[in-house]
Amino acid sequence: MAKTTTPRPARAKAAKPAGADHNRLRPSLPEDYEATREELLEFYRQMVLIRRFEEKAGQLYGLGLIGGFCHLYIGQEAVAVGIQSALKPGKDSVITGYRDHGHMLAYGIDPNVIMAELTGREAGISRGKGGSMHMFSVEHKFYGGHGIVGAQVSLGAGLGFAHKYNGDGGVCVAYFGDGAANQGQVYESFNMAELWKLPIIFVIENNQYAMGTSVNRSSAEDQLYRRGESFRIPGIQVNGMDVLAVRGATEEALKWVQAGNGPILLEMKTYRYRGHSMSDPAKYRSREEVQSMREKSDPIEGVKKYLTAAGVSEDELKTIDQDIRKIVSDAADFAETSPEPELHDLYTDVLVEQY
Repeated sequence: MAKTTTPRPARAKAAKPAGADHNRLRPSLPEDYEATREELLEFYRQMVLIRRFEEKAGQLYGLGLIGGFCHLYIGQEAVAVGIQSALKPGKDSVITGYRDHGHMLAYGIDPNVIMAELTGREAGISRGKGGSMHMFSVEHKFYGGHGIVGAQVSLGAGLGFAHKYNGDGGVCVAYFGDGAANQGQVYESFNMAELWKLPIIFVIENNQYAMGTSVNRSSAEDQLYRRGESFRIPGIQVNGMDVLAVRGATEEALKWVQAGNGPILLEMKTYRYRGHSMSDPAKYRSREEVQSMREKSDPIEGVKKYLTAAGVSEDELKTIDQDIRKIVSDAADFAETSPEPELHDLYTDVLVEQY
């Protein structure tokens, strides 16, 4: 199958196993992934699905059909799609924070059951009891969706330990944000993961503002890919707005972990267009800044350029867009017409006895 020949900027040569300032092995510098035409189309389809799904979720939240918190993934689509396209569903495990809808969609989970969960319906993937922030799929080895900042990193280390203990060849990917990167439990997990050489990729989705404070104001070391160095965990900084850069870095990270070298850290430099959650007016940044990012770095527009270079017509893209809009519309209709959980379900899956 022919590969795309899209011109790309010159890249640095692969790093030597032992650099001048290190006395230990280092991963090679990643190359952008060389996607086939079909892979590019699939990346585009998944990223548009996430974008349209999240836009619809925002609308339903505004109508009062989604309760509680709702954290949208708009702008960060290339991270989830680029990473999870390199994983093996059913073998590798994934865990993330509360901005989780996009990750589930990128893992191929049915939009209907995700939207139903958002609206608190019985047909939801957590039976309507988890909502936006707590979605799970044991079948897909997707372990949430966690509302406690940074908690998923410790649990991810546990998943990595399970892969090693069971000898199943799987790798855990634990996503967390720039805000969670300052949590103490993150560094306890780093230490344990490196000591035990766990097969885990720590992914920092650095969307620049955490809950509302610039990473430059909240982190003494704002080059977050360096955060694992004191634990001898190597890090790579990646353009998280380019799906091919993300996929290429993920391939390199998988090679490192699967070779038995222990954990690795990927810092994805990305950007969210909306506030931290639907209740955040995002007054801590200017409209001009957001608009500039949309115009210069939008991940969907970026993959469109690769598709154009690969000979994909505008009509093909329009057809995909129309198909996605119907999928999302059908998911919203499914969620709105699905029944709510039965009253007795309030008492299921709840610990009520004393210990």
